[in-house]
Amino acid sequence: MESHCLKYVVTLFLTLSLSLAPFFVSARTSPCKFPAIFNFGDSNSDTGGLSAVFGQAGPPHGESFFHKPAGRYCDGRLVVDFIAQRLGLPYLSAYLDSVGSNFTHGANFATAGSTIRPQNTTLRQGGFSPISLDVQFNEFYDFHRRSQTTRNQGGVFKKLLPKAEYFSKALYTFDIGQNDLTSGYFSNMTTTQVKAYVPDVLNQFKNVVKYIYGQGGRYFWIHNTGPVGCLPYILDRLPVTASEVDKAGCATPFNEVAQFFNRGLKKVVVQLRKELPLAAITYVDVYSAKYSLISRPKKHGFEEPVRACCGHGGKYNYNRNIGCGGKIKVHGKEILVAKACKDPSVWVNWDGVHYTQAGNKGVFDQIVGGAFSDPPIPLNMACYRKK
Repeated sequence: MESHCLKYVVTLFLTLSLSLAPFFVSARTSPCKFPAIFNFGDSNSDTGGLSAVFGQAGPPHGESFFHKPAGRYCDGRLVVDFIAQRLGLPYLSAYLDSVGSNFTHGANFATAGSTIRPQNTTLRQGGFSPISLDVQFNEFYDFHRRSQTTRNQGGVFKKLLPKAEYFSKALYTFDIGQNDLTSGYFSNMTTTQVKAYVPDVLNQFKNVVKYIYGQGGRYFWIHNTGPVGCLPYILDRLPVTASEVDKAGCATPFNEVAQFFNRGLKKVVVQLRKELPLAAITYVDVYSAKYSLISRPKKHGFEEPVRACCGHGGKYNYNRNIGCGGKIKVHGKEILVAKACKDPSVWVNWDGVHYTQAGNKGVFDQIVGGAFSDPPIPLNMACYRKK
C-alpha cells in the first residue's frame, strides 16, 4: 500500500513538474523589450482615428484623465493605453491624426466603428466605419514603407518616426470583431445568419495577420471579442425576453454568438501558429475578463455594471438619438441632457457602448499577468513562442 502511494506521489510530482516547466522557464527568462506597438481595431482601442476623420468626440469624453476630449470614446484611458504604459511606451498616436502625433514608438490604426469585414454602407447609413481591417492593414503597409524614406531625411522626421528595426521587434495588438457581429443584428439578420458569415470574417482576420507577418511582424497579442449582450446599446436596441437575460442582466443570445466567434478565433490562432513558425501569438480572453466585471461587480469595486454612466433616460441610461454629451433644444436654447455620472470610477460602462477608464483598467489588471491568455504568459513575455 505504501509503495503504491509513493508511486502515485512520484507520478503526480513528475506530471506537475512537466506541466509547470514552461512557467519555470518563463520565470528565468528576461522580459521582452518591445520598442513599439502597432494596434489594429475598433472603438475599444481607437485613440483618435475616427475623431480625426469625422470630428472629435466632444466633452465629457476624456474628463477623468486627459481633462479634455482625447479622441477616445471613454472618460479616460483604454486597455491599449494601459498596455503601452506597462511596456514603458507613450500612448499611441492615431495614424489618421495629423495634429501633434508622434509615431516613434508605434502607431494606432484602429478607428471606432471598424469591422473586420468591409461593410456595404456608409458611416452615416449604418454607423460603421469604412476603415475596416483590410484598410487598416493598407495604412500600415504604406506607413511601414513611407516612414523609413521620410525618416531618412533626418531632422524632425527622425524624431517622429520609428526605426526600421522596430517593425520586427514591435508588439502587434488586435481588438476587433464586435462590430462584425452587431452589424448583422442591426441589419435585421437572425442569429443563424450572423453565425453563417463568421467563418468568412475570421478568414479575413487570419489573412491580415499573415500579411503583417509578411511585413516582418513577429509578436501578436490578440483580444477576442467581449460580451456584447451586456452592453446597453444592444440591450436597448435588440430587446430579448426575460428568460434570455442572465443573472448579470446580460442578453444570453448575443453573448452566445460572441462566444461562437471567439471559439472560431481561437482555432484561427492555432492555425496561424502552424503557418507562421517564427510568430509568437498570444490569444487573450477579454470576454471572460469583461464578463467578470459585470457579473461580479462588487468584487472589482463597481456599483453599476450594466447601465451607462454618460447617457440619457431609459432603463440603461442610454438613448441612441442622444449620445454622451448630447443636447436638446428647449425654447430655442440648447440644454445638456446626456451628462456623465458623478463618479465614473464605480461604473463599468461609459456611454452605452464603451467601458469607462475604470472598466478598462479592470480588464487590463486581469489580463496583464497572463491568467486569461493562451499561452498563459504575461504581457511582458509575449515575444516567446508557444512550444
